[in-house]
Amino acid sequence: MAEAAGFQGTERPRGRWLRRTVTLLTGALLLMGLLQVSHASSAQAAPTGSRTVDVTIDSMSPSAPSKSDTVTVSGTLTNDGRSTITDAHVGMHHGSALGGRSSIENAYRRTGYQPSTDGEEIKGHTDKIGKLEPGVSRPFSLSVPVKDLKLTDSGVYPIGISLSGRSQAAPYGQVLGFDRTFLPWQTANADKKTQLTYMWPLISPTHLTAETDADAQQTPVFRNDDLAAELAPGGRLQQMVALGKNLPVTFVIDPDLLATVDAMTKSYRVDGPDGPMGKNQAVAKQWLHDLEEAVKTHEVVALPFADPDLASLAHHGKGVPSALSHLGPATDLADKTVDTILGVKPRTDFAWPVDGAVDSSIVDVATSAGAHNVITRSDSLRDADRLPYTPTAARPIGGGNTAVVADAQLSRAFEGDMSKAGNSTHAVQEFLAQTQMINLEDPGRQRSIVVAPQRMPSVSQAHAMATTLRSLDDSGSWTQSLNLAGAAKAKPDRAATRHVPSGAAYPSSLRRQELPVSAYRQIQGTQSTLDDFQVILAQPERVVTPFGNAMMREMSTEWRGNATGAKTFRHSVRNYLDGLTKKVRLIQKSGATLSGRSATIPVTVQNNLVQGVKDMTLKLTSSQPNRLDAGKSQQITVDGGHSQSFKFDTTANANGRAWVTAQLYTADGKPYGEPMMFQVNVTEITATVMLVIAGGVLLLVLAGVRIYLQRKRAAARRTEDGSDGDEPDDGSGTDGDNGGTDGDEPEQPSDPTPDTGSESSDPSGSGEKVDR
Repeated sequence: MAEAAGFQGTERPRGRWLRRTVTLLTGALLLMGLLQVSHASSAQAAPTGSRTVDVTIDSMSPSAPSKSDTVTVSGTLTNDGRSTITDAHVGMHHGSALGGRSSIENAYRRTGYQPSTDGEEIKGHTDKIGKLEPGVSRPFSLSVPVKDLKLTDSGVYPIGISLSGRSQAAPYGQVLGFDRTFLPWQTANADKKTQLTYMWPLISPTHLTAETDADAQQTPVFRNDDLAAELAPGGRLQQMVALGKNLPVTFVIDPDLLATVDAMTKSYRVDGPDGPMGKNQAVAKQWLHDLEEAVKTHEVVALPFADPDLASLAHHGKGVPSALSHLGPATDLADKTVDTILGVKPRTDFAWPVDGAVDSSIVDVATSAGAHNVITRSDSLRDADRLPYTPTAARPIGGGNTAVVADAQLSRAFEGDMSKAGNSTHAVQEFLAQTQMINLEDPGRQRSIVVAPQRMPSVSQAHAMATTLRSLDDSGSWTQSLNLAGAAKAKPDRAATRHVPSGAAYPSSLRRQELPVSAYRQIQGTQSTLDDFQVILAQPERVVTPFGNAMMREMSTEWRGNATGAKTFRHSVRNYLDGLTKKVRLIQKSGATLSGRSATIPVTVQNNLVQGVKDMTLKLTSSQPNRLDAGKSQQITVDGGHSQSFKFDTTANANGRAWVTAQLYTADGKPYGEPMMFQVNVTEITATVMLVIAGGVLLLVLAGVRIYLQRKRAAARRTEDGSDGDEPDDGSGTDGDNGGTDGDEPEQPSDPTPDTGSESSDPSGSGEKVDR
């Protein structure tokens, strides 16, 4: 046992040491494995092969070359690898002509170099780069005569730029970077060119409030002064006009923008704590002048005033009374605004739902105000039969209405970030390629294609669009321009779909951005308040016009995806209107006391508006008409900035207290403003009046007694003188002027009737009121 115990005691430390050693070795091995895995992952994350270098094509000139041209491609090279690239050079490739519009999309999405599709490098036209360190960027430029490209038939050819060289990971020469674009090649002008309609939108967010200053000119108040930056040289709207002036486009204008800029040419104020006056009149005048010159040679299409969101109206506003009633006036105002400001008669028969997405309810709303042409898009009105060619845009959809189906791919071509030269160049070349491919799909059939770009293009997007249209115009090989009215009248394809999709097909992403039903109910409430307010005004147009325009702006497409901004704007309009209505009000009375059966009670109406109010009725109502009759209602008129009292003849029938309610009414009998209540204390016959009456009655009684006693004494004297009382009185009695023999006082005539008779039952005068 002792030996056994000693053995165990000597072995335990050694066992623990062995276990610890094994554990440490295992941990070290695991750590090394993790480091190797991490290193391997990092190595895998680094780009390799033809993606080692980021090649970006920033420009291609000319965009659509002819036989005698030299194609020059410029761009940027960036080494995204981890090792230096040596013996590098830039070369050009071109593949075989693409077979359709879908092949253009597939080629654009493809990354990396694929010899089978991208073709071999064109010999004799390379640019030596030498070394390219990791993370370093440098420009390149490569020029190749068109004849050396050896292009054959008309078509769209993929053009690629490669960076070839050696690296530590690729010690032998290979393609380490690649980018591609498209070269449209037309050997001769097309027999039947595609008619191309390009919409050029001039739309801006809402800048005006409903508020105007209380001066004769009604100085407008702007939400901010941001519009000045858009109108100034280099600004978005200034560039849209400057570029569009010389392009074959149709101007599509929101008349609200014109009205806002026109207001900006005069005195205006910017909303805010200090309310500074605007100082950009010169910028606004110049922009309107430039636009006026530009539209002289272009077709102008005016959207309904403030560009209402037709889909929101159809899906949420249609069930709210009066919501759709704004659409007709918005169309009429559009025509008047453009004609007045620009001096041209616009087309107002076009409706443009957001993103061209439609369903049957949207078409119904869009055409309800006279717009018989609905601009939709091919990703909404799809061709179920999958036609082998792109059909003409115009499609009859029944009821005398036409769907103008814009091409979705072309319309969305410039929606990205065009501030990057590479993105812009790719977008331009792809647009040119798509339009040429449309023509090549069916060269013997002339078709009309419409492009409806984003509503508010940025400056860089506008420049990319302009570059594309200039290239098409300069080439003139496969397209010719056509205005929007011409596109709507083009002969439609029989095989093209004319079926308007149902509401279930409307994109859920767009539906989530729409104004809710509650928004239209709020607008309805504002309209009702305005209707009640305008009928009392001497100059209703001073209020109706700015608030009517503001309510149209509340339904604008601007508010898509901006529920907070839309709600804030609606509330600001309503709050300002409520503030104006409260400027016409009744001045509170503390109470009144009536000391007679009738009195006059004055009630004061205050008008703090600049203009007068008229055709109003002021009525007093007694809570106890059996005690107090408050009199007849009165028609009132109060000048602007004045207060005026109106007197009511009241009649008291019994003593006590009564509440009187004063209320203003409009001409159609609707209550206006808050009622005003005050208390009237009726004291019809007071204690003083009672004392006067009692005193008068007493005097009458005393006078009667005195007359009776005088006559009785006179009779007694006649008896003493021997008269039997039957003889006639000769007037010589002792009660005559000379006095009697009995020593009594001579008879006196009776006192006159006292002037304290009982109070008249007729109504008392107006001086019997006490007004507190």
